[in-house]
Amino acid sequence: MERKWLIEKRGELTQQEAADLVGISRGAYANIEIGNRNPSVKVAKKIAEVFGFQWTNFFAEEVVETKQKRVAV
Repeated sequence: MERKWLIEKRGELTQQEAADLVGISRGAYANIEIGNRNPSVKVAKKIAEVFGFQWTNFFAEEVVETKQKRVAV
C-alpha cells in the first residue's frame, strides 16, 4: 500500500534526491515509498530525520511480510 504521507513529505524532491539524503539506493527508497518494503529501524530513523516526522510511523501501518532464504551453515 502506497505511503502517500511519505510522498507528501518528500515534496518537490525526486526519489533519487531523497534516497541520496537518506543514504540508500533509489530503488530501495522507491520500494519503501510505494509500500513494497518496510525500512529497517536504522533507515526509518534516517528518513524520519531527513523529513521531520516520527520514525515509528512506518511501523504503525500494516506490516509487509518479507521472506528471506536461509543459508545452511
